[in-house]
Amino acid sequence: MQLYPLLFEPNLHSVVWGGNQLRPYKGLEPSDEPIGESWEVSAVPSSTSIISNGEWKGKDLITVINEQPEAILGKAVNEKYQGRLPLLVKFIDAKRDLSIQVHPNDEMAMREHGKMGKSEMWYVIKAEEGAHLYAGFKQEITSEEYQQRIADGSITEVLADHKVKAGDVFYLPAGRVHAICGGILLAEVQQSSDVTYRIFDYNRPGMDGKPRELHTELAAKALDFHVEANYRTEYNSESDKAVHIIDTPYFDVRVMDIAKPFHRNLLKYDSFVISMCIEGDCKIRVRSTGEEVLLQEGHSTLIPAAIADYDVIPQKGNTRLLDAYIDNKDRSLSHKMTRFLHITNQ
Repeated sequence: MQLYPLLFEPNLHSVVWGGNQLRPYKGLEPSDEPIGESWEVSAVPSSTSIISNGEWKGKDLITVINEQPEAILGKAVNEKYQGRLPLLVKFIDAKRDLSIQVHPNDEMAMREHGKMGKSEMWYVIKAEEGAHLYAGFKQEITSEEYQQRIADGSITEVLADHKVKAGDVFYLPAGRVHAICGGILLAEVQQSSDVTYRIFDYNRPGMDGKPRELHTELAAKALDFHVEANYRTEYNSESDKAVHIIDTPYFDVRVMDIAKPFHRNLLKYDSFVISMCIEGDCKIRVRSTGEEVLLQEGHSTLIPAAIADYDVIPQKGNTRLLDAYIDNKDRSLSHKMTRFLHITNQ
């Protein structure tokens, strides 16, 4: 079968802190149901994406990857992750504060749950005036103080509190305490894992009316108490260019703000590409086949590794895209050392 960029059916998740922005953002009829997450591209078995276009329409993503794993994932990705898609991308609408939480690294997640760990990044799409989020500790605390502050509900007093605006980027390596707060719409790229340890949830009930489970003991083992000077990812925004904003051992992310056709050749990375359309519509045209799909605002596409040489063609004005992929190309010694330090400092 000829490969093509994959589009997906809506995969919306109702949660207690969710809002009402995701359905209209995706061009869907509004409802009163609090939708907090749109799982854009997912191969998590509990909530797998369903393809909405082409010959694979109606099939789930796991099944399709199993048919042509190397061509879709890339040879290196297929070998490293044993035929599994290693990323999960979402749009998140927080009308209310999310729980204070942390995710385990690969070693702990495998030991405790038999799953992959979870490092992630956030790209803020929209933020109400005064909106903020928590990422990291603002001061050194001991595990004993952590336990006491959980017990008395004062944990937020020692968290780094960041005012945010559209375009802000945060990287959350496994072990970093964090929480998205109310009034924020963002894109999230993460390792393909559903392991989350809730630390504090404001004593509120879940969708079923019962208190949501906390995981304070596991969280204490997962937490990195180290304090960073700056938790925000700094970058220079440029028009008509793919700006590299995240470079980690688990994924790379670029943002593009374009007003004219833009050529993307990512074949050298030997990886699938997930492109999230943050603003404006565009067409994706594959150079080798001429295959073309319309990628609308609030939607995402998975471009198989074997055809990751394509043009992005904005429709009616500017288009902003967020591209996530795995960088498998040969790297310089200095770049490899940077990645080594990144891993060892987690």
